Amino acid sequence: MANEHSTASVPPSAAPPVDGAERRFAAAHGAERLLSGVRPLTPGEWLAELSGDAGRAAYDLDGRTDLYGDGIVAALEDRVAELLGMEAAAYFPTGTMAQQVALRCWAERTGNQLVAMHPLAHPELHERHAYAQLTGLRSVWPTREPRLPNAEEVADCDEPFGTLMLELPLRDAGFVLPSWEELTATVDAARERDAVVHFDGARLWETTPHFGHTLAEIAELADSVYVSFYKTLGGVSGAALAGPEEFVAQARAWRHRYGGQLYQQWPAVLSALVGLDRELPRLPAYVAHAKVVAKALAAVPGSRVNPGVPQTHQFQYLLPYAVDALNETTLRQAEETGQALFRGWRATAVPGVSFTEITVAGPALEWTPQEIEDALGQFLKMLR
Repeated sequence: MANEHSTASVPPSAAPPVDGAERRFAAAHGAERLLSGVRPLTPGEWLAELSGDAGRAAYDLDGRTDLYGDGIVAALEDRVAELLGMEAAAYFPTGTMAQQVALRCWAERTGNQLVAMHPLAHPELHERHAYAQLTGLRSVWPTREPRLPNAEEVADCDEPFGTLMLELPLRDAGFVLPSWEELTATVDAARERDAVVHFDGARLWETTPHFGHTLAEIAELADSVYVSFYKTLGGVSGAALAGPEEFVAQARAWRHRYGGQLYQQWPAVLSALVGLDRELPRLPAYVAHAKVVAKALAAVPGSRVNPGVPQTHQFQYLLPYAVDALNETTLRQAEETGQALFRGWRATAVPGVSFTEITVAGPALEWTPQEIEDALGQFLKMLR
């Protein structure tokens, strides 16, 4: 949403008000050290990065731009298909569109409108139930536990679903993953029911250390996989849907119908290629350091890390304080000390307990456990 400020009634000597989004951006952008996430970029910084060495290493910038999905878009699609060991991949401007199209295509192919997913899955919480509103699909929940369904729950589901959708990791439960053995058993249980399997792999990139398998080996379990480029990889936007050639061709047709065949998409696609070059090789280090960060944060009495040992480079951190106080102190610490430990806080179902999502990326690797504990102590003093 654009931020608009009218200055008609503001005296010349007074500065226009700074809204919450602008203040949050300024605090994170101006911080000298960040523990969670990366420093947000201005438009000028984005353009400089994409036109600089990183962009030129990722793709030839002296040729023509893409037109309706050729050129650099096709190059990214080919690379994703190869990484995931799939026959083909299609680029989408948003993951929400990719998810809708994937579920719609499988419903058409199986003749079954029922999708088994978790109640905390992205289509249930963050897509305004587009799968139901636009396509007429229905969902069934094999489990309500804050984890992915297991093989027994899938086998015992009392409705005959045609597609099983698994979000890897399950973000809103704390970025949690099953074990490799649990995942393969769950997939096998779906196959025994003649269902297809779709992976919501928006953050699939960082699951390889936990599973101990390559991206292609993980993706091989599924019939189709969606991946994001702005989550984890730090791209501007965009996603890809990978699977069998005929399925992807069908997905491209629906992408066009949904308005996803854009005239040009090279800035977002170039940033995705940069992310694959730069961030993908670093993810194992991020995942390993997330355990160090979580242990240091959990040393505070009354705090909690979910899950207790992070399974990816992201996890939830809970403190027994109100949201407004935590958000204000987060901004004040960044503005006054140059240290940004957190981003936004949200309320839990327990009154007076709030949580934030920690994303361990490049900037967090510079923090030692003692530095984290010291900065957190400073944060709590400012909070009180």
